[in-house]
Amino acid sequence: MKNIEIEYDFRLDSMCGDPDTDSLKLYEFHSVLWNQKLSNSEILNLSILNKSYGRLILKTNLTDNLSSDRMCPHFVGKYNGKLDGWLSDSDKERFQHKVRTIGGHIVFPAHRKNGFTINQARGVNRKISDRFDLTLECVRRFYKNEKSPLSSVLDRYSNFFEIFRDFKGYIDFFMLQDFIDTNEKIKFSLPFDNFNRSALPENKEEYESYMNKTIELIDKRNKKIMKRMNYASVQHCI
Repeated sequence: MKNIEIEYDFRLDSMCGDPDTDSLKLYEFHSVLWNQKLSNSEILNLSILNKSYGRLILKTNLTDNLSSDRMCPHFVGKYNGKLDGWLSDSDKERFQHKVRTIGGHIVFPAHRKNGFTINQARGVNRKISDRFDLTLECVRRFYKNEKSPLSSVLDRYSNFFEIFRDFKGYIDFFMLQDFIDTNEKIKFSLPFDNFNRSALPENKEEYESYMNKTIELIDKRNKKIMKRMNYASVQHCI
């Protein structure tokens, strides 16, 4: 059983600057974490394909190939740097580090299917701007057969979401419990008005609040990841 270093910054393991593309350590962590039993008692088995598609890929036994995705954007240096003056240099680095720990990553289907992948679609859609809380709201609506800005792309990859049965199954499998409340409603990192307002922080206070909430959520998920791996290690030794 591999040890999961929950504070490891996967930027240190990337030659191209994008750990989701080439960090073998990140993909090794994914392959350990998500080799798990699903709610229907099937086991999702993952194995790493070494840059068979020009990047690292996770092959699965139950659905299409998967790839890593950083869940939460830090926005540093993005949008012509228009938000950069709202955070101190130390906060920028702290934020960039945290989102590149294992708790800041998830997997989605890797290959295009009649359009953008989920990873690509949530990045280019200005109603989402790569934010995971907004992505998760779209996933929640998918399971409820409700429309969202990502409906078309999520529908194309319905076979991936179906292996988790329902929204709770998806949440539990990927250890996202802290991203929702007891009624399975999303805990948004910025004010939410049904995708009408900008997905970006609109002022310094919002950016700082978004950063703090995001770091808190990733820290909580990292602790869940460590707890799962410690439990798995104990079971492996029995």
